[in-house]
Amino acid sequence: MRRSSRSLLVLAAAALLTWATAGAAAGYPVDYNFFAGIAPELANPGGSLPGANDPGCVPSAEHPNPVVLLHGTGGGAQTNWGVYAPLLANEGYCVYSLTYGAYGLPWPVSAVGGMRPIEQSAAEVSVFVDRVLARTGAARVDFVAHSQGNIVGNYYIKRLGGAARVDKFAAIAPPWLGTNALGAGDIAAYSRALGAGPAFDAVATSLCQACGQMLTGDEFMAALNADGVYDPQVSYTNIVTTLDELIVPHTSGLVPAPNATSHVVQDGCAQDYSEHMAIAGSPRAAGHVLNALDPARQAPVPCEFVPPFTG
Repeated sequence: MRRSSRSLLVLAAAALLTWATAGAAAGYPVDYNFFAGIAPELANPGGSLPGANDPGCVPSAEHPNPVVLLHGTGGGAQTNWGVYAPLLANEGYCVYSLTYGAYGLPWPVSAVGGMRPIEQSAAEVSVFVDRVLARTGAARVDFVAHSQGNIVGNYYIKRLGGAARVDKFAAIAPPWLGTNALGAGDIAAYSRALGAGPAFDAVATSLCQACGQMLTGDEFMAALNADGVYDPQVSYTNIVTTLDELIVPHTSGLVPAPNATSHVVQDGCAQDYSEHMAIAGSPRAAGHVLNALDPARQAPVPCEFVPPFTG
């Protein structure tokens, strides 16, 4: 009975190794859907997506910079990046993702990131980037960020010494100047003018401490942008959608600068109905990201129908 059990285990291990090898050789499947990372998180809580966080990955001469993925509010290492982890791995990048800013509670709460103050999340990113550089031997990383992840990444770059460690920054739906979604920025300003700012802040940050920091006119955003939006040592590529319901106005992500290039996914492609979530699942946005990470590539970006919310 013991020999039989051992034989079954050996056969199962061999089958798993064969499957993994075949999958790697064929490339990871890419599902252009913002929610593509949900199932992997449910199947492997707190784990890593296919192609991400491979301890044996060695950056190639073609793609020497590891890519670190920075999720948005409520996102995580898997849930935000179901498209990008396998896509970038298939393109030959070493890809890394983490969940930051989560409350210290058991899963599934631990998978909901971007809830604590941005300064704390950026400190977690700083530690993670150091580990990636030490593991890979690379000199710098590239960032691909969505929503709040852009502010977390930029705080790390501008306030925690990250400019020397980050080369290129592909910013998906970045709220560089903050957001006035649902008029929240105006309400916050009005509340402070009436002397009710602390009460508003208490309500606004009761669950998501980072959310109030990103409102238009918030003192955090004003301080972060006091010396300009971008760090001159980093190359930024902004990818935004005119249909963004959470970054309002969407032009908050289109701040011009010599070291910043901007793309609107609807320019030349009216059938891309990406809004704030779907843009992280849009093939068109992904094409811009690939071009941003490899400036020598500059392949035509696809234009096809992209539904809202999913991509």
